[in-house]
Amino acid sequence: MKGQINTDYGQIIIDEEVIAQYAGMNALECFGIVGMASVSKRDGLVKLLKRDNLTKGVHVRIQDNKIEIDFHIIVVYGVSIATVTENLIENVKYKLETMTDMTVEKINVYVEGVRIVD
Repeated sequence: MKGQINTDYGQIIIDEEVIAQYAGMNALECFGIVGMASVSKRDGLVKLLKRDNLTKGVHVRIQDNKIEIDFHIIVVYGVSIATVTENLIENVKYKLETMTDMTVEKINVYVEGVRIVD
């Protein structure tokens, strides 16, 4: 389903893919996140995604102009996972609600791996 905003001049329709891309870019700005992850259903392997494939690690659902997001992330070794995910949730929630004028109802974060960063 797509999100929609009604204005005095008409309707604005926002695709889930656009929200996923925006949310993924904002997630990468958060300290402690190496990147988005893609999990292979066939063999269970986790793969670090490049910037052009961010949406494969972000799943967005919109219903009644309420957004639910699932993030599959890889974090930096040695950081507090709780702090990183809390920062991710607050940052993405604020930026999405500001951009779309919709409510972010739920953000689930799945930490799929840890990487040592030089």
